[in-house]
Amino acid sequence: MRFLAVFALVVMAACDVATVPTAGAPPGPEVTRVQGGSASFRAVVDRVIPVAEQECRARTRNRPCTFTVVVDERPNVPPNAFQTLDRRGRPVIGFTQALIEDARNPDEIAFVLGHEAAHHIEGHIPETQQRAVEGAIVGTVLAATLGLDAAGTEAAQRVGGSIGARRYAKEFELEADALGTVIAARAGFDPLRGAAFFNRIPDPGDQFLGTHPPNAERIATVRRVAAGL
Repeated sequence: MRFLAVFALVVMAACDVATVPTAGAPPGPEVTRVQGGSASFRAVVDRVIPVAEQECRARTRNRPCTFTVVVDERPNVPPNAFQTLDRRGRPVIGFTQALIEDARNPDEIAFVLGHEAAHHIEGHIPETQQRAVEGAIVGTVLAATLGLDAAGTEAAQRVGGSIGARRYAKEFELEADALGTVIAARAGFDPLRGAAFFNRIPDPGDQFLGTHPPNAERIATVRRVAAGL
């Protein structure tokens, strides 16, 4: 079965999990690294990432917990942040320069950092990959039932994989918002002030098989978790 094509479909949009491993992080000792970014951005990273690593070690077993943070400084790249893995399975958090410049205060950067780190801590990449494979299998079975040819079978696998990967995308985003709130707060930032950027970005609404929940639901999650802290 050709499942490799499925993984190319489950790379999601801003502030989400990228499920295709990259070669972003260099080898070396277990230390936090920041590649690129301004001094103020690096100062936020230096406060947030050690907390994220501590939470990762406390909440997981046998999972790499040393983060690398990289900045895409190319001009005209839209605001975005993502979490992925390097070739060794170590977590990488990426920011575009446009997102850093769009942030109105350090709390917003801290919250996004915590959110992306939470994706790794919660294991969202392997979960998304597993759901994609399960969806591709369903697509294969359906194609066989319908008597589709090779091209039709591959198309069914791709559609099934995409649907499978998106099935729990909204729940994953809310989980990352919740844990990201904890991480940002424990690093000394205000997660409520940080989550205010949801008021400035387009609201995805409650779309069927959408990758992100409504902005109001995300803000409510941050408020609930912050109140519990």
